[in-house]
Amino acid sequence: MLIHPNFDPIAIHLGPLAVRWYGLMYLVGFIAAIVVGRLRLRLPHVAAQGWTAKDIDDMLFYGVLGTVLGGRLGYVLFYKADWYFGHPLDIFKVWQGGMSFHGGFLGVTFAMALFAWQRGRTWLQVTDFVAPMVPTGLAAGRFGNFINGELWGRVTEPSAPWAMMFPGASNDDAAWLVTHPQLAAKWHLNEVFAQYHMLPRHPSELYEIALEGIALFIVLILFSRKPRPVGAVSAVFLIGYGLARFTVEFAREPDDFLGLLALGLSMGQWLSLPMIVAGVVMLLWSYRRRRRDDTQAVRAG
Repeated sequence: MLIHPNFDPIAIHLGPLAVRWYGLMYLVGFIAAIVVGRLRLRLPHVAAQGWTAKDIDDMLFYGVLGTVLGGRLGYVLFYKADWYFGHPLDIFKVWQGGMSFHGGFLGVTFAMALFAWQRGRTWLQVTDFVAPMVPTGLAAGRFGNFINGELWGRVTEPSAPWAMMFPGASNDDAAWLVTHPQLAAKWHLNEVFAQYHMLPRHPSELYEIALEGIALFIVLILFSRKPRPVGAVSAVFLIGYGLARFTVEFAREPDDFLGLLALGLSMGQWLSLPMIVAGVVMLLWSYRRRRRDDTQAVRAG
């Protein structure tokens, strides 16, 4: 079994100031987005749409605001609304953690709508350009979660080659033994806990890096290399992320203050389902619209 390295969450100590790894990963994610965006400018069909390096820089400003504000408000509303409504000042304590991807996604969506309006473009033109730039940022964020030793996965068998023990989960591990006595006996986890004071878990942060980051990035880059109907690239992002997140959630430990919801699904899964449905509908609409436009063009010609 592997043991999480238990990294120091602070990357750089500057006297009373501290630079945290999680913050650095956000920076890495935004820089990676710029690099991917500028590489996409070399594609003939992207260049023909009039995108420039300045557009990417301006888009980043909107994206940062949407990510931070949307991510925080999404966490407040989707995950701990009762607590924050009773303690509203805690909403501003972002250094204590608490960001939601789905909230950040909505925030970025709104920010891109503002950018599109300012540039005189359609919203889907902007989201199609942005979508392939997102997965690298997602991977960086999940790596930040792994460094922090947070958002770990569910308990698994000790014999699993990928099983990892997280020091920060020790209290949760003790509680798990009490609530799952039969499974603990089957997997001999009482003995494991007696020796290590931890239990083997899925390193779900690494699964998310692989699926939401690397796999989704490859799919979007390959799909967007050729001209696609307006909205198609955005639709593939919605479907791809939704499926990746829905799948990983089966291995990720649900938030202790929420647990599993209806049908045994987590909050992350319930929030991902609308993304998948919306992506499928958008993809069908996108290609049907292009076929209709092509047919009208032939008749007009």
